[in-house]
Amino acid sequence: MLNTVLAETGPVSYVNLSPSLVGNYGEGPRLTYYKADVALRVSSSLASDRVKHHEPLIRNELVMLFAEQTDESLGSPDGKEELRQVALKRVQDVLLQEEGQQLVDDLLFNNLIIQ
Repeated sequence: MLNTVLAETGPVSYVNLSPSLVGNYGEGPRLTYYKADVALRVSSSLASDRVKHHEPLIRNELVMLFAEQTDESLGSPDGKEELRQVALKRVQDVLLQEEGQQLVDDLLFNNLIIQ
């Protein structure tokens, strides 16, 4: 029954991961930091509820992904777009494992600051 309800599409909504993801990335003597505001696009209110339920697991996956980045991978628009695509795939994989469906249609960076 859950799969049937999740498959029904409704108005598109966005689940904002709050608070912002903040951490450091890369290697070397100088610490580099990121701050990311992430929104996940979903197509039903039940999908939104399930995504919110799994938010701690999703946040962990994204923090681990950001920690793997380098200055080169975050220093260009193409690198940021690739990161966005990989982040979406990781979130979908987590939800597929936990819920049996990907649930998230897209991932957006509302803000991405690298310092």
